[in-house]
Amino acid sequence: MLIEEYLPQSAQDIQEALKDLLVDTMEELLKAELDEHLNYEYGEKPLSLNTRNGSSKKTVISSYENIDLNIPRDREATFAPQALKKYEKDI
Repeated sequence: MLIEEYLPQSAQDIQEALKDLLVDTMEELLKAELDEHLNYEYGEKPLSLNTRNGSSKKTVISSYENIDLNIPRDREATFAPQALKKYEKDI
């Protein structure tokens, strides 16, 4: 599927595709952690006043160079992701 979508012509193209896959995977993992923290999934009615509040951008270091991730946040700022802890810059 990765090859069909990106049509890589070189090793650099494959590395870019893997970088995109890493970004998508990390962001989905962080969204799932926020769902668990808030005790409801995106699109459902919130069970409390603490709801989603957008995201913030964070640049982290990976084996595929620096990548920008959108880190979801909640209104009460109580969300502490485990996949990429606060202030952690290396994955």
